[in-house]
Amino acid sequence: MPDIPLTLACGDYDRTRALHEGSVRPEGVSLTCLRLPVEEIFFRMARFAEFDAAELSLSSYLLTLDAEARGRFVAIPVFPSRSFRHNGIYVHVGSGIDKPEDLVGRTVGVAEYQLTAAVWIRGILAEHHGVPVDSVRYRTGGLHQPGRVEKIRLDLPESVDITSIPPGRTLSDMLERGEIDALYTPRVPRCFRDGAPTVRRLFETPRAVEAEYFRRTGVFPVMHTVVLRREVYEAHPWVAMSLRKAFEEARLDALHDIDDTAALRHMLPWLSEEVRHTRELMGEDYWTYGLDDANTAAVETLARYSHEQGLARRPFRAAELFAPEALETVLV
Repeated sequence: MPDIPLTLACGDYDRTRALHEGSVRPEGVSLTCLRLPVEEIFFRMARFAEFDAAELSLSSYLLTLDAEARGRFVAIPVFPSRSFRHNGIYVHVGSGIDKPEDLVGRTVGVAEYQLTAAVWIRGILAEHHGVPVDSVRYRTGGLHQPGRVEKIRLDLPESVDITSIPPGRTLSDMLERGEIDALYTPRVPRCFRDGAPTVRRLFETPRAVEAEYFRRTGVFPVMHTVVLRREVYEAHPWVAMSLRKAFEEARLDALHDIDDTAALRHMLPWLSEEVRHTRELMGEDYWTYGLDDANTAAVETLARYSHEQGLARRPFRAAELFAPEALETVLV
């Protein structure tokens, strides 16, 4: 039987490069990999389901599910993007916001309310810093390009004050000018990157804050997962495990010799020291796939935040969200 053709769209990361280059191939699959910006992948998959499989925002995936945890996509427990997000809160220096609690009653920009990074930030601020989700006014739009809209229709509680920014405007420019008080964003805004004197991070030492958060909670936030169109999965359920194994092999390929000092694999002169510090805090294998206890906690924290923020239909359990065939480990 010939391999089945499958199109996969995902970001270009060290942990997916072996798939893009073809040195790792899923069993039984003739894979076409598309390297695209994640915003484009998410929009095209959420709106039109263009790809057989794709990287997808975990928040967006939750929104595609009904109360029975069924939807147009089926996920596998692969997490190509993870990131701490305390570093993604920016404030205007004239806003008087010096600590998280000062965000209450303020106007905050978000590219989309349902962005996974924004869900994490709001959840962390509410749970750990006394900033209730509905205590902030939200303004949505493009970070650097005008006209961005929510890719998925939302039905939010009336208590959430949310409107779009004016046509032709961007969140980065509005923050720099003080037209919004703060910004929650996974991408560094241009105004901050360019050194605008009116913009700073809320947490001046976000790495220290994020490390302490991890020590207290054990949570390494999951941003993205990988999904199959349901019709592809139902026609070939074995593809779920085939893809999971391929992603795992590609991940291990990236992890192997990441801290080799003979010839640096990445253009970071102190990378080996960075890897050592990370492992001291988070363990030897700190970026895993599957549903071990730590990943279950991270996924269920995001699902709970999503439900509390008026997004997910209920606080789904982690095991409900993924193809059961891809959750089992075969022992030999």
